[in-house]
Amino acid sequence: MKQIIKVLLIIIGSISLVLGILGIILPLVPTTPFLLLTAACYVRSSDRLYNWLMTNKWFGSYIRNYKAGKGIPMKAKISVLIMIWFSFLFSAFYVAPNTILKIGFIFGACFFTVVIYKTKTLKPEEEDS
Repeated sequence: MKQIIKVLLIIIGSISLVLGILGIILPLVPTTPFLLLTAACYVRSSDRLYNWLMTNKWFGSYIRNYKAGKGIPMKAKISVLIMIWFSFLFSAFYVAPNTILKIGFIFGACFFTVVIYKTKTLKPEEEDS
């Protein structure tokens, strides 16, 4: 059972990594949250993949900056908020079958907006090179 969980974490981490790479290229796709998810999955499943991620010259700085308490870039905050509000409002108005679920989606979007807002913003001069 433990081996199945490790494989699932590697798969989820790898999918998250691909989405994080897309975030580097595409302006509205966040990078940092996906790379943090990748790191969380890899640290629990594969030391080799986690070490590769943390020392990678393109991805490692995102995670090191967050872990050092420097925060996440403003671009990532904005893109995450756009995605949250788009998906939660779409779900509230077009997917949720009743009013309670609609209110739940809107409450969820508000909650995550506060969480993102309270997360420290990485200043360009603090960025890890």
